[in-house]
Amino acid sequence: MKQKPQLNFWQIWNMSFGFLGIQFGFALQNANVSRIFETLGAKVEDIPILWIAAPVTGLIIQPIIGHMSDNTWNRLGRRRPYFLVGAILASLALLVMPNSPALWVAAGMLWIMDASINISMEPFRAFVGDMLPARQRTRGFAMQSFFIGTGAVIASALPYIMTNYLGIENTATEGQIPPSVKFSFYIGAAVFLLAVIWTVVRTREYSPEELSEFSQSEEAAKAAKTGEKDEILPYRRFIKGSYAWILAGILFSVLIFWYDLQLELYILSFGLLSFGLIQVMTGLMIRSGSSSNGFVVVINDLFKMPGTMKQLAIVQFFSWFALFAMWIYTTAGVTSTKYDMNLDKETYRQLVQAVNRASAVPDTTIFKGELPGVRSELARFGKRFDKGKEVSVSMKVVQFFNDPQRGQALNVDPKILERFHHINQEYNKGADWVGVLMAVYNGFAAIMAFVIMWMARHIGRKRTHAINLLIGGISLASFFLIRNPQMLIISELGIGLAWASILAMPYAILTGSLPQHKLGTYMGIFNFFIVIPQIMAASLLGFFVRTVAGGEAIYALILGGISMMIASVLVLFVRDADEQG
Repeated sequence: MKQKPQLNFWQIWNMSFGFLGIQFGFALQNANVSRIFETLGAKVEDIPILWIAAPVTGLIIQPIIGHMSDNTWNRLGRRRPYFLVGAILASLALLVMPNSPALWVAAGMLWIMDASINISMEPFRAFVGDMLPARQRTRGFAMQSFFIGTGAVIASALPYIMTNYLGIENTATEGQIPPSVKFSFYIGAAVFLLAVIWTVVRTREYSPEELSEFSQSEEAAKAAKTGEKDEILPYRRFIKGSYAWILAGILFSVLIFWYDLQLELYILSFGLLSFGLIQVMTGLMIRSGSSSNGFVVVINDLFKMPGTMKQLAIVQFFSWFALFAMWIYTTAGVTSTKYDMNLDKETYRQLVQAVNRASAVPDTTIFKGELPGVRSELARFGKRFDKGKEVSVSMKVVQFFNDPQRGQALNVDPKILERFHHINQEYNKGADWVGVLMAVYNGFAAIMAFVIMWMARHIGRKRTHAINLLIGGISLASFFLIRNPQMLIISELGIGLAWASILAMPYAILTGSLPQHKLGTYMGIFNFFIVIPQIMAASLLGFFVRTVAGGEAIYALILGGISMMIASVLVLFVRDADEQG
């Protein structure tokens, strides 16, 4: 049988270069969207629910794009059309996002931006399986990790560079995105598009006929090892399996309503119910003879995942839950514990008095409907003072009182407004530093992408991944103990090592267990287990921070560290088909 030829360094470089732009967009999103939300008035515990757009979009888009790219061939090739379309749409979204005039607009733009980035990103994972022989796949995914790290290190540090080296302001008037963030997104849009164009122009894809020749021997070997066949499951399998999911969704919804729990928990109950209904739809379509449409194929393949993929799915769940906790809460966790944002009791008392005077203000439109949220925040501060704990003021409260019209109407002491001006500067300084921290872990990941290749050759991919995840989990949890923000760079090195491994090792292990003709579909399905933990995080982290952690975002980072350590243990039980034979 015809074997895929090995590609040289520069060929692998060119086919991976587009990930530089993709991660430029993702890094700007991860490092700055929470900051944009807070600037536009979001409460810290509400940030996860605003992020829900990103994982939900991925859950829908990735398997669809994967399945479509498996069955596409035109003048641009098989995967490259999706690289290009996604890049154009994502670049436009990056231009619009920092100009969002209101919180709901920013949340909507996150949805659009994440969908566009996913259109480009998902086929890139299958691209490695298309282009490289099994012995080069670890190198291919490591090269992607290098470009992911390189793109992210520059993008994450851009707001800091803009302010500290180019003199561009990192603060703005109340409710406005700082110019340093805006210009960073504009640069990101250009880099995203140009990097993807480079890969589209410089890489030739194998034709369907060539891929068919290459895949015949691989497919036969995999079928012999696993005994798995490419067939549609009986419709009864889906119908019967749906009952438990639907019942669980209904019961969970009843519990949330009965005990008046946080509304975002309905996301979980809706997810359970939706998965049950999807199985019902799949079963009915199969029974009616509509088993060849993309929807049925994707759900059928989800239930027929290879054993290695099922094991890796659990590892991915805990790994990405940790990452999502980090992306959502690093800004709030670092600024509230490492920077001067403390609120003293006397200032708190005056703020409560000021809010109580709101009923006497004739023009209530100046409050823009934000008064209930501010009252809720002040009540939370009061509970912490009652327990003898320090209180870090939230940006929602700062932004509310920093408005000159509201400050005057509520007769706020000028000294308090001066203090809040200082806190606003501290917050933006801390948010810029978080961008640098994100750059550090991504930059270190770019370097370590090649080191983990060496580790994998000597101790195996599973042990390599387990060690790296353990170090990453400890490093993320250490944010709680480290007081000096500059020392957090050490923690970021450990996170960078884990990040490099997460971007390469699971995919290198997985690809060896997948059928060649369904690489895109299965890569899209595999990303369910990146998306599902993100939805779980968006549903549970706000509830956790509000009810368990007393509004302190730093505890979400500890929870993330524990989750990553659990993943480090679970990966040792994964079967690596390429290494075990």
